[in-house]
Amino acid sequence: MDPGDVVERFREYLRDHNLPVTHQRVDIARVLLQSDRHLSVEDVTRELRRSGHRAGLATVYRTIELLVKCGLVVERDFGEGFKRFEPARDIPQHEHLLCTTCGRVTEFRDERLERITTLVAETHGYLRQRHRLVIHGVCAACRSGAPPS
Repeated sequence: MDPGDVVERFREYLRDHNLPVTHQRVDIARVLLQSDRHLSVEDVTRELRRSGHRAGLATVYRTIELLVKCGLVVERDFGEGFKRFEPARDIPQHEHLLCTTCGRVTEFRDERLERITTLVAETHGYLRQRHRLVIHGVCAACRSGAPPS
């Protein structure tokens, strides 16, 4: 889906819930919805500043909360002591690799994981609904000393 369309969906959500459609909220939504990375609140604030926009930290937190609530953004907790956020996309279940050195997050999908999680659940009498996997390690760039791309 086009990021501009998604931002418009956020505007509609705000209007439908009688919430102000402010330029700060729209700017925050653009940063998150147009990103291909998993951003923290600090990353969003930094990106806003970089693009010449400003919003208070409380506004960033509240706007992200609204974006999660309306289903346009997904919250991720990789056990780093803070949360990251990614646009909700129409892609299948995916997993994450997290570099413990630079913080880079890489998404991947492997059908074998889907099959094995279903088998494990069934073995224990569960009907699998969803799962979450985060592999913590050191990316190739950090291992080689090269800056991450």
